[in-house]
Amino acid sequence: MPLSNKQQGVLRGMIAAVVLSVAGLTAGAMIYPDHWLPEDTGSERFSFAAQSVLFVSLWLMISIGSLARHRFLTPEDIDGSGLTTGTNTAKMLQAVLQNTLEQTVLASLAYGAFAALAPVSLLGALPAATLLFLCGRALFWHGYANGAASRALGFALTFYSTVLLLLATIVLLILT
Repeated sequence: MPLSNKQQGVLRGMIAAVVLSVAGLTAGAMIYPDHWLPEDTGSERFSFAAQSVLFVSLWLMISIGSLARHRFLTPEDIDGSGLTTGTNTAKMLQAVLQNTLEQTVLASLAYGAFAALAPVSLLGALPAATLLFLCGRALFWHGYANGAASRALGFALTFYSTVLLLLATIVLLILT
């Protein structure tokens, strides 16, 4: 069965995101300056992970704030999605918020696990994952209204960078 144009566009975004995620995480783990890595203590590792989660949480804050602002300024949406059918803009902002919430929760769990379990020498992957997440969310938001192919790179960059970090954590756990 041949892929539709939309499916081909999504596939291109997915492939690009996997390549960028592997390259970015590998580069972060291998070339992050040693003097910026945390000490090998629980509190230092937690603090390092918390910094990444803090930046990732900014996108969640922006998503919540954007929908709240829209609802406040739009009489048709001010009562919220539980009491109205919602305008197209409210529906789009709600979808972006929902996806951002899902991605933020997964990333926060993955970042915490990686910070706790990975060798300190590889923790440079966390700032790299954070950067990939932030760029991915910006691309997702920017492309959302134009359809699946336009938001695919952003979604996949956010998702695959987190998934690869999570899988690396599992592999490291098994090997140690």
